[in-house]
Amino acid sequence: MKQVTRTILAGTLILAGAAFAKEGVQDPAVKARMDLMGVIAANTKVLGEMAGGKVAFNAQAAATARANLAAAAAGIPAKFEPQATDPVSDAKPDIWTNWDDFLTKSETLLVQAEALDTTSLESIQAGMGGIGGSCKACHSAYKN
Repeated sequence: MKQVTRTILAGTLILAGAAFAKEGVQDPAVKARMDLMGVIAANTKVLGEMAGGKVAFNAQAAATARANLAAAAAGIPAKFEPQATDPVSDAKPDIWTNWDDFLTKSETLLVQAEALDTTSLESIQAGMGGIGGSCKACHSAYKN
């Protein structure tokens, strides 16, 4: 149980740090989507650190991170639908000119997150490539 508490605490600290770093954001829609991306990053980190052996495997913490990741991934289209901009944002305008491709990439992350088997370290290790690949594909195209 101690490991679960540490994992949750670490995720909370990451999110708190991310929120602090975004204080300069003026547009509330941009802030909301940056917060969503922070949730995705924090939960991907929990899973990635388990997969990489940086933290011990914990099935409960992995399942929670997977559920949080999937829920956040499902929220991407709604958070990005407003064509909001902000000087602090890393989002490229190409998101809205290539909306269908952006939606396809966000759906790929959702599918990968939902498919992740968190019952063993080996299954997390096997699934993290798909999750990381989904993130990379979208960020390469749509993030400065």
